[in-house]
Amino acid sequence: MKASVIITLYNEEKYINQCLSSLKDQSLNDFEIIIVDDGSIANSKLKVQNAKLKLKIKDLRIFGQEHRGLAAARNLGAKKAKGDILVFLDGDMYFSKDFLETLIQPIKLGKTRGTFSTEEYVANWDNLWARCWNYNWNLPEKRRVDPKRRDQQREFRAILRKEFEKAGGLESVGYTDAWTLTAKLGYKPTSTKAVYYHYNPSNLKDVFLQAKWAAKRKYKLGILGKIIALIRASFPFSLINGLRKTVIKKEPAFVIFKLVYDFASVLGILEETIEGKKYA
Repeated sequence: MKASVIITLYNEEKYINQCLSSLKDQSLNDFEIIIVDDGSIANSKLKVQNAKLKLKIKDLRIFGQEHRGLAAARNLGAKKAKGDILVFLDGDMYFSKDFLETLIQPIKLGKTRGTFSTEEYVANWDNLWARCWNYNWNLPEKRRVDPKRRDQQREFRAILRKEFEKAGGLESVGYTDAWTLTAKLGYKPTSTKAVYYHYNPSNLKDVFLQAKWAAKRKYKLGILGKIIALIRASFPFSLINGLRKTVIKKEPAFVIFKLVYDFASVLGILEETIEGKKYA
């Protein structure tokens, strides 16, 4: 069974060399790479082409679209894919040598139809703002995923192509695009121990943009959920919670992070509610 590795790229060109280099060194060798540039502002296609030539990667194709979000980008990649197994990755990731092999082996053996991994680590833990991002999400040190919450995971990293097509692909809903496949199929991916690394936002500008996008998601209680989120992100609550965790984590800069993050969240909720903007 051949795998198709689909990488969505949105202004992550500074990481693409490392990403592709770690894929070239995989223990698994029967796979293709498809990159979908989701309307990056920078010339990401040129960066990918240069990396392809430099690393001498033959089975790599690049496609582009206007900025429409992760679901549309992954759906396009899946349409262009030739493999029996679809693997969904991001441009700001890099991987252990046996990552792909470990991730798709249970699918190849017929034990499951789709997988993910709890072994997702923060690639830039030495960065102050990257650490604050983890503190804010109450994640374990150096981890992007809490292994204790493996039963709650809703994002497929790998899935049989026929299952993806049966579900009609991902739905464009905003920040939680990647979770919609689980909702459509009615089952969750199987956990694996495939090791990989993912960059957290490393400066306040990236924190702001990522937080604003993350806030444009569906809330369990609908409008009431948004109101509750707005109250929690308001300045008084933001300042109190920021100071509290600053003391707990002994990280003086966290209060600055929290104020920026929550202000961006307020803007994100308002933009999505008033203007319908999901990805801008």
